[in-house]
Amino acid sequence: MHSVWTVFRREMGAYFTTPLAYIVLTVFLVMAGALTFYMGGFFARDQADLNAFFTFHPWLYLVLIPAIAMRLWSEDLRSGAVEVLLTLPITTGQAVLGKFLAAWVFAGIALVLTAPMWITVTYLGTPDHGVILTGYIGSFLMAGGYLSIGAFISALTRNQVIAFVVTAAICFLLTVAGSPLVLAAFSAWAGDEATDFIASLSFLTHFEDIMKGVLDLRDLVYFLSVMALFLFANWAAVERVKGA
Repeated sequence: MHSVWTVFRREMGAYFTTPLAYIVLTVFLVMAGALTFYMGGFFARDQADLNAFFTFHPWLYLVLIPAIAMRLWSEDLRSGAVEVLLTLPITTGQAVLGKFLAAWVFAGIALVLTAPMWITVTYLGTPDHGVILTGYIGSFLMAGGYLSIGAFISALTRNQVIAFVVTAAICFLLTVAGSPLVLAAFSAWAGDEATDFIASLSFLTHFEDIMKGVLDLRDLVYFLSVMALFLFANWAAVERVKGA
């Protein structure tokens, strides 16, 4: 864990030594507020909850998460720093985990900075704080799932722009997998089992279940499985570079 902590500190420092971190945080907070109050009709709903806030998180993450993840490995591959990193007395798994945790904590910081929304709804009414807390947990898990995908894609290319676009595209597909439009396209020629499987891959479906205040084991297993799968793929991609 000491090696993971070393990589984690290095990555966290790298975020805040460039303007990228502050730009991403600012854009996320501004967009989250604008979508909640204007498109979500926060006041017009006259409900003491944060559903109007959490509803837009999957779509916000399609911009925020690729921006965070695109530099995780691409920049090191481009500059050659990955060769230096992998010659240190750490394993590839420790490097992958350290970088991922740093990005996940950074996403968590963005979430924590939205706490005034929680304070606002508490001041205006008597919300169910358990449901709100569950919503934050679900959002954090969803961010981790997106980040694991972004980290894997970042390890496949030296170009950060390509990493951003490909990550956003894959995350978008996994987000809308359970939508009626997508399911209708598959149900026309695929069987019910195949359609149900595609629906089960949707980030949106699992997050909406958690957003209702229910931490179902199936949803937790889904997000943790996505992270485990893509972190393993991330490890394999870096091992390929290491062995080249």
